[in-house]
Amino acid sequence: MMAIRPQEILNNPFINKNTGFTEEERKAYHLEGLLPPKVQTIEEQAVQAYHQYQSKPTDLEKRIFLMTLYNTNRTLFYHLMDEHIVEFMPIVYDPTVADSIEHYHELFMNPQDAAFLSIDDPENVANTLRNAAGGRDIRLIVVTDSEGILGMGDWGVNGVDIAIGKLMVYTAAAGINPTHVLPVVIDAGTNNEKLLNDPLYLGNKHKRVRGGRYYDFIDLFVKAATALFPEVLIHWEDFGRSNAATILEKYQNQIPTFNDDIQGTGIVVLAGILGAMNISGEKLADQRILVFGAGTAGVGISNQILDELMRQGLSEKEARKHFFLVDKQGLLFEDTEGLTPGQKGFVRSHAEFPNSRELTHLEAVVKAVHPTIMIGTSTQPGAFTESIVKEMAAHTSRPVIFPLSNPTKLAEAKAEDLIAWTDGRALIATGIPARPVQYKGVTYEIGQANNALMYPGLGLGLIASTARLVNGEILSQASHALGGIVDTTKPGAAVLPPVSKLTAFSQRIAEVVAQSVLDQNLNRKKIMDVKTAIRDIKWEAEYKELAFS
Repeated sequence: MMAIRPQEILNNPFINKNTGFTEEERKAYHLEGLLPPKVQTIEEQAVQAYHQYQSKPTDLEKRIFLMTLYNTNRTLFYHLMDEHIVEFMPIVYDPTVADSIEHYHELFMNPQDAAFLSIDDPENVANTLRNAAGGRDIRLIVVTDSEGILGMGDWGVNGVDIAIGKLMVYTAAAGINPTHVLPVVIDAGTNNEKLLNDPLYLGNKHKRVRGGRYYDFIDLFVKAATALFPEVLIHWEDFGRSNAATILEKYQNQIPTFNDDIQGTGIVVLAGILGAMNISGEKLADQRILVFGAGTAGVGISNQILDELMRQGLSEKEARKHFFLVDKQGLLFEDTEGLTPGQKGFVRSHAEFPNSRELTHLEAVVKAVHPTIMIGTSTQPGAFTESIVKEMAAHTSRPVIFPLSNPTKLAEAKAEDLIAWTDGRALIATGIPARPVQYKGVTYEIGQANNALMYPGLGLGLIASTARLVNGEILSQASHALGGIVDTTKPGAAVLPPVSKLTAFSQRIAEVVAQSVLDQNLNRKKIMDVKTAIRDIKWEAEYKELAFS
């Protein structure tokens, strides 16, 4: 028991109930007269808050309203989000978060319990994490350095909104306790000239630090975080392509960690492909896979599918023959200049193609390789043109086409066009929410290859099972769990389950992940039953009795 001043209660978003404090609580904690006299239930508060939300004229203003609620009453925020999860997801996260990031330094009002780690102040890394945690038992950190925000690029310290948004989804979808999470932004500088020249920008006003000093700072962060929070799971988000894989490879065999852009995107896309295979009745091992946009996400997706092909019995050499990666240079070959370490594993030989020197653009590559699966992570709007899609569809009965770039303005194609151009044969997943498509009397549900379909359940399962590491077998099991939730009998069925059922299949994924951890003896603590372990740590957005004196 501890004494706490009434103002501290009302200003603490983790315990504040606003008008939800009962008369007994108001007397016990000296809140009389500090609130309007009416005591409201959380349901009444939610109705009131939702009316205010609806009055906001733009998505950005709606997000600002929700963030204000988040900053003042965390329980009410999540109660409201639980009631309107499909409506709120694109507001608190993608695509509206893009507008929020661009204007973060202009709209800044509250640090939202985040830890801001400056590369210019390495001595204070542990202190900063300790201060931001405020004595809370941190089990999950989402950390970004904001260099590689998909569809946006480098946004420096403004990218903290990405980490905050991800953690919101963790709690809303999987019930991870908001007192156990911590958003972290690593401010290593920015190469965004607009920010460097903006007097309102709140981050370090210098170019990005690279090389040894940068990696030493990352190491300081990892060591401090794991020392302060021994059970923490570290989720890496939106690091640049030159650093993301290097960081993951260094720490993935030491601590429980994963990179959402490399692995999270990969397992969601793999799940979508497995769902498509369930619908078409085809085999993954028979597919020719073209990935357009060979950055962090594109290579991560390729590695996840490669891992699955090998788990299905193909040798690594055989599995790699199924991939064709296309970037700004065209099809990637052994002698392509500027290859990243990740890209080098997927290059092709000129000897395979009589016209290899002509394969410098997407349409030429599609004509040469006849892909059965085409994935877009290019941020090139409209890149999947009618002629390209029709060429692909001429050589496969059920073309699998995933235009994943977001926000909406950067998508490689629209779902309704893909349906029309393939006469309803395409199996589609998009990177942004897409409405069902009506075509020749059939309603086509469009799956959204949103990482939010995967990482909340994955994180819950890893935390509940006290996982020591995150390996390929765990990720494969998670993909199969998500990919299996499709209705193969319904015409126009989606390749992925809908966001409206996010909480239900997050629970399913968590159970599969936790069981995989136990089966591999990767748990730190003894777990008797995964469902019980998950139930014991899940948090509900309902008011609890205060425990102060």
